[in-house]
Amino acid sequence: MLNMETPIFTVTPKSLDLVAKIAEMVGELQGSGEYARNLHLRKVNRIRSIHSSLAIEANTLSIEQVTDIINGKRILGKPSEIQEVKNAYEAYEHLLEYSPYSVDDLLRAHKYMTDRLIDSAGHYRNKGVGVWNGDNLIHAGAHQDFVPKLITDLLNWAKDTDIHPLIKSAIVHFEIEFIHPFADGNGRTGRLWQTLILSEWNEIFAWIPIETVVYENQGGYYEALGTSERSTDSGAFIEFMLDAIYQALSELPVHKITDIFTDIDTDKLSRAELEFLEQIAGFIDKNGEITNYRARLLTNKSDVSVKQYLAKFVELGLLDAIGENKGRKYVVKKGGE
Repeated sequence: MLNMETPIFTVTPKSLDLVAKIAEMVGELQGSGEYARNLHLRKVNRIRSIHSSLAIEANTLSIEQVTDIINGKRILGKPSEIQEVKNAYEAYEHLLEYSPYSVDDLLRAHKYMTDRLIDSAGHYRNKGVGVWNGDNLIHAGAHQDFVPKLITDLLNWAKDTDIHPLIKSAIVHFEIEFIHPFADGNGRTGRLWQTLILSEWNEIFAWIPIETVVYENQGGYYEALGTSERSTDSGAFIEFMLDAIYQALSELPVHKITDIFTDIDTDKLSRAELEFLEQIAGFIDKNGEITNYRARLLTNKSDVSVKQYLAKFVELGLLDAIGENKGRKYVVKKGGE
């Protein structure tokens, strides 16, 4: 693969099916207008993306801590992990300024992502690198002398290919991981660059927390990377990432709150309560129910806060609670019940 200017990949029937489903969901989201107007939800999802992308790389800060850092609050934590959050926020804030096909922009994004963390921030590595699991070498990146040409070839291919952006974005993500052009930050940069390519296709993807789904399925993520590397074909990784995108979109609100909660006067809710409800409404609409755990992931709220909000919604008649303790689920209360 490293000697070829064109990436090797297989587009499976499952991948094609997912592309069609994702395109349909994007159309529904745009048609509803709900997501475009909800700036609070956009911010929450951006924080989720940052937290998850860093957590994949073993950053131990909670989503509440990440939220506080981004909001300018002081927290107790490792200085390097706090810096990672600040850097990632900076890198994502410039997302819509980058060109997906510019080497200079890729290096600029890497500098934002790794500034004050490594000496070579914004530069290709100048020595060999490997990904290790204990004493076992999982992956050896391309020889450092080949990295500049490989990245240039990859971005030129991405610019010229007519393959669907959903598939192209996954291929570029995989190839950045495979080439491993940097001393550190390859995973974070690869995930950011996939989001960038998707955002060029449709700006809504600048605010979709795909990284959260990847983090929740981290084992599958690394398995797909390994399978594609061993076969020198990114087909397995394409399938995984398309499925992650589909799952991430499934959590977003397509219908208006008043369409989902038809028998509820949402004027009874405070602004904070309404914002919380908007954040979980899409998941409930698509899945018919929600758990405390899922609500925490969607809203960046603490366990205590989520329980208070959900209890309030049950009290007001928005939701019904089914089950007890960890098995409890919440569903939309039907009219007349």
